[in-house]
Amino acid sequence: MVGRLVLEDGTAFEGKAFGATGEQRGEVVFNTGMTGYQEVLTDPSYCGQIVTMTYPLVGNYGLNGRAVESRRPWVKGFLVHEHCEVPSHHLAERDLQGYLEEQGIMGLAGLDTRALTKHLRERGTMLGVLTTGDRPADELAHEAHETRLAGLVTEVTTPRPYRIFGDGPRVVVVDYGVKYNILRSLQAYDCDIMVAPATMSAEDILEFNPAGVLLSNGPGDPKDIPEAAKIIRELVGQVAMFGICLGHQLLALALGADTYKLKYGHRGANHPVKDLNRDRVHITTQNHGYAVDENSLAGTGLRVTHRNLNDDTVEGLVHEKYPVFGVQYHPEAAPGPQDSTYLFEKFLAMAAD
Repeated sequence: MVGRLVLEDGTAFEGKAFGATGEQRGEVVFNTGMTGYQEVLTDPSYCGQIVTMTYPLVGNYGLNGRAVESRRPWVKGFLVHEHCEVPSHHLAERDLQGYLEEQGIMGLAGLDTRALTKHLRERGTMLGVLTTGDRPADELAHEAHETRLAGLVTEVTTPRPYRIFGDGPRVVVVDYGVKYNILRSLQAYDCDIMVAPATMSAEDILEFNPAGVLLSNGPGDPKDIPEAAKIIRELVGQVAMFGICLGHQLLALALGADTYKLKYGHRGANHPVKDLNRDRVHITTQNHGYAVDENSLAGTGLRVTHRNLNDDTVEGLVHEKYPVFGVQYHPEAAPGPQDSTYLFEKFLAMAAD
């Protein structure tokens, strides 16, 4: 079956549909990772997005229950150059086609992902419609342009608090779309974890008597959830805090800094970041479309600790007075593979003080 992607500027791409059929809208983005497609599918930070994989072959090692990063996949669509229909790997439990079909996710193969990625790099990420129907392209482009992505964090956050027991330090993880491997990373230190909904009040968080609060990753524009920044502002100075990705951006907003949308974002497992304090370069996994504006940091007490070597954007911040810091990338994702585990150790050392 033929499928089409139509962007809001009218540009159209055609390919072979796989997975679910129908029509879906979302923000069209690209990921430069060579592996990790199952993690991409189940990362809540991709909620509301149609993801293009730049690596040409996808599906070759299948899918398995170990590699999921949340309770279900969140992408709106999945675009690949070549879809491997017969995976080969000793851990493979199922193929990509069956998984996407079961989960109601539309896939498109055989399209020119290189041309699509170049288009997005030149003009910026944009909204699009993925369809197996035959409606006119101009009609679909107009609908794409009118699409508004909102309430993404509300969609992915846990509806109620839950506990992961441990004998170590007590930590609250505020779930804006937390990846399971963040929780696994804390479990490696035997932390006693409470995962809290994004809307949980500062008062209720502190009732758990945590040594530290971790602000998780998540989808969308941090300015869409001003109530989250307000809650964080009430916690600053009362407990050690560590922000990851969206959590890092919300932390900056809570302390008076600003954020802005990147032209085409950072998504992949191969982004070089320099740790200015340690004078070391780490290879990082990233997934975000927004960044902290360095020009807005004056008077906030925040200092830049990490910098992206591709485009010089802010990748890490620390507060000069309070036990508060954040990074824009994913230290739990292990592309290094152990480059960034020290960040969890730093957080827990702050929490212990």
